[in-house]
Amino acid sequence: MANEKEVGVVHPEGEQELRVVGGSNQGSTVDTFGGMIHVKWDETAAVTPFGQLAFFIEFLKTAGLWDGWVNDCPVTYESPNAPSKADVLGTILLSVLSGHRRYAHITALRFDGVNPQLLGMNRVCSEDSVRRAFSEVAAAECAAWQTRHLRISYEPLLSEPWILDIDSTVKPLYGHQEGAVKGYNPGKPGRPSHVYHTYFAANIRLVLDVEVQAGNQTASSYAQPEFWKYIDSLPAGARPAFVRGDCGWGTERMMTEAEERKIQYLFKLKQTANVKKLIVRMLGKVRGDPHFRG
Repeated sequence: MANEKEVGVVHPEGEQELRVVGGSNQGSTVDTFGGMIHVKWDETAAVTPFGQLAFFIEFLKTAGLWDGWVNDCPVTYESPNAPSKADVLGTILLSVLSGHRRYAHITALRFDGVNPQLLGMNRVCSEDSVRRAFSEVAAAECAAWQTRHLRISYEPLLSEPWILDIDSTVKPLYGHQEGAVKGYNPGKPGRPSHVYHTYFAANIRLVLDVEVQAGNQTASSYAQPEFWKYIDSLPAGARPAFVRGDCGWGTERMMTEAEERKIQYLFKLKQTANVKKLIVRMLGKVRGDPHFRG
């Protein structure tokens, strides 16, 4: 008789853990912007959010992603006392990886004497330096810089057939932020918000782009101009096999634009009176087909 308390394997095994060589944990040698370092695991130490950061920095250096991103940054400084672009961007990167949500949280990084050196930083910048860094740079110039380097990271993947998922998410806001207005907000009715129109590569759940708009612009009609501009910017061989979205995107204008570009689509439709009539009419035609079985 089978043991009812036996636990079955639900998930397949993932990546293998770091192997122990020669009977002890020998660690790994990692190439960073601060030089070659030796990483050794301490199984008795507490878990930190930076445990894998050295390997991520090695990836950024080997692929040339960090240097290219920093060099193309539109921020310029004229004062000899100003921080370097690498210090400002490195502070932002470490803050984001730490899960910070406010500029004031950057202060916690000032006590880190290891990770900034791995990025080749001279020092961690203050929250005021980070806050003012992009104040004199045009938003369009920053967007072009970020978009260009974001697409470098995923465009080679688009040579394979893929599905583009589009979705809109309402983000409630607290405090004073640009575009924070009252609109459709099911989670916090009456609370100002932003709406994120997001594009995913469905096969791998990779976010390709996000368009942030005011909270009263949740309708897909507000996002469609930039969405089709994004589609048109893709090479013919990199365009999605079809576009998929919920009923908010299943509009006449959306489907017309897709058909003009010969892109297939799959949208949910609201069952309005005219949609129901069309379904009945189409079912009648199908049932009249002699090859129909049902």
